[in-house]
Amino acid sequence: MNKYFKKACILLSLVFIAVPLSADDNIGAGSTGGEAVKVGAAGAQFLKLGVGARTAGMGGAGAAIVNDLTAVHWNPAGLADIKGMSVGFSHGNQLFDFNHEFAAGAMPLGEDFVIAANVISYTTDRIPITTMAQSEGTGSKYTLSDMSLGVSLAGYLTDQFSFGVTAKYVNNQIADLGASGFAFDIGTMYNTGISGIRLAFSIHNLGTKMAYTGQDMATTQTWIEYSKAAPLDAEYMTSQYEMPLIFRMGIGMEVFKFEDHSLKAAVDFVTFSDVEAQFAFGAEYVWNELVCIRGGYTLNHDQLGIGGGFGVNYVGPGFTGLVDVSVQDTKDWGMMTKLSLGFIID
Repeated sequence: MNKYFKKACILLSLVFIAVPLSADDNIGAGSTGGEAVKVGAAGAQFLKLGVGARTAGMGGAGAAIVNDLTAVHWNPAGLADIKGMSVGFSHGNQLFDFNHEFAAGAMPLGEDFVIAANVISYTTDRIPITTMAQSEGTGSKYTLSDMSLGVSLAGYLTDQFSFGVTAKYVNNQIADLGASGFAFDIGTMYNTGISGIRLAFSIHNLGTKMAYTGQDMATTQTWIEYSKAAPLDAEYMTSQYEMPLIFRMGIGMEVFKFEDHSLKAAVDFVTFSDVEAQFAFGAEYVWNELVCIRGGYTLNHDQLGIGGGFGVNYVGPGFTGLVDVSVQDTKDWGMMTKLSLGFIID
């Protein structure tokens, strides 16, 4: 039974990776290195924001080497490398007092599979409401809140090939308006067995369309001007929008490992349904499996460029603790930072 299940997972992984590549309406235009003709065509933009300080410190290059809970964003196939009960948290300071939070937990299912759950939020503090007549504020305030809730299944189908699938609920909220939808992420990872080289492919945000509804859409209208008829209740209609479809390809390798020293390098190529394609380059030096130093660069992003960070691992009796910090420079918004904490029970 287990053998047939693995074969079915391999087949489904290949199908879900291949089908979006042939969908010109989603990726073909405006998502390559050429002119972006679909800028602004997708909503739920928070789904593009990377989670976790480790990969952020490597410039976003992690599809082929990610092996912790943040794999739910970069490549769900990386969850297959989690070997114990794990919990992780990440906090990011974004521009204009936006907060980007991530929390996840995972546990092994036997020797080959892992299940995980995660929540991602992107929120602001209360923002004053202004109008043309009251530019200093009306006295009322509103908030913006985006959120996704996901569950994942990952595992090794052979000694070298792993897969991962995430199903998630996505919600956008601004003031009294809300929009929600469902989406899937599918990823694969292949260990070539040659010099530690790994290849990765993943598709993200394959899902339903979304549209805002809520109390602020309600209004009243008088259908015949100057008539004495009472106004009628009405509701403004909003257009539907897509989630940002993302296709990520990555390659990673262990450049060298000598006594207490090791160095990994990774390159990702990422295409989007609404902006130009991007490259990410990153490296991670590890000393004694204790201290990590990272650096990376994001190419062709309108804001991100150089990134860097460090991490400290603590191995205690029956558990491992991880602390990671990253800093990314932006062209117009200053520095963005991330702090991640992780715990693994052996």
